[in-house]
Amino acid sequence: MRVGWTICGALFTCMMVPGAGPGAQAPSAAPAKIAVAHRGASAYAPEHTRAAYELAVAQKADYVEQDLAITRDGAIICLHDVSLERTTDVEARFPDRASADAATGVKRWLAADFTLAEIKTLDAGSWFDPKFAGEKIPTWQEAVAIVGGRAGLYPELKSPALYAGRKVDMVAIVASELKRGGFDRPAPAGARPPLVLQSFDADALRALAKTLPDVPRVLLIDPRMTTEWTTEAGLKEARTFATGIGPHKSIILGKPELVAAAHAAGLTVTPYTFRSTDTGRFGDVTAEMSFFLSTLGVDALFTDNPDRFPR
Repeated sequence: MRVGWTICGALFTCMMVPGAGPGAQAPSAAPAKIAVAHRGASAYAPEHTRAAYELAVAQKADYVEQDLAITRDGAIICLHDVSLERTTDVEARFPDRASADAATGVKRWLAADFTLAEIKTLDAGSWFDPKFAGEKIPTWQEAVAIVGGRAGLYPELKSPALYAGRKVDMVAIVASELKRGGFDRPAPAGARPPLVLQSFDADALRALAKTLPDVPRVLLIDPRMTTEWTTEAGLKEARTFATGIGPHKSIILGKPELVAAAHAAGLTVTPYTFRSTDTGRFGDVTAEMSFFLSTLGVDALFTDNPDRFPR
């Protein structure tokens, strides 16, 4: 019998049943619930900056999320949007470098149009609060240096199709970097994996399942994707390339039986996003998170407020 991390889920410690097929895997113990700091401790510091990552670790997040983007010269940076204007001063520093969105005509300063050196000149903190002036967009390697060893890493491949349209293979770039950093190896038996991959892009996850088979992979699901991925057939298909799902929390509230169905399919459930400014019918974000974790039975969740995570 082999005990270790298996395809049954990113956050389960599983036990292989001798002589049984994949469907006969069963949890060896009830795992602790997992807090993923969404873009760092982004309720209190500008998202995807050293300040947000350091604070997330200090607030005892189990994992810290990094959204990934690729610069014009092929560097991996941590940035939620595909463009820079929302969270930096790029408009003031590079006023003539915008491109018009083909659908809307709105000007955007795409990260893919800038070199890493240019991006490192931007202020990524003042938009949030003047006290964070001078914060920079971190590279993936810098995020690893800040977070690694103190919390897990939870990178998301953002908009792989955008890069494919520019003849840039985002999956290959990220996979190569993760292999170089040793993240392609399975976690020791009984230990949490140091890294979990995530994406809304099923094709990207399919490719990652082949190139990084030992790395847990979570399929994110927004409300527009509900019909495709939350049915029995959808979950069965997701199980062929993912180890978990990450639905928007409204999907689970509308369909709470999804949690048990996903578990039955061998998938973990990590809904997003829990923040103190959006708690719906709940009194506060801790109460909301407690309901999802304890009553609905999700395995983990993304939160802007890791300090409010119920433990």
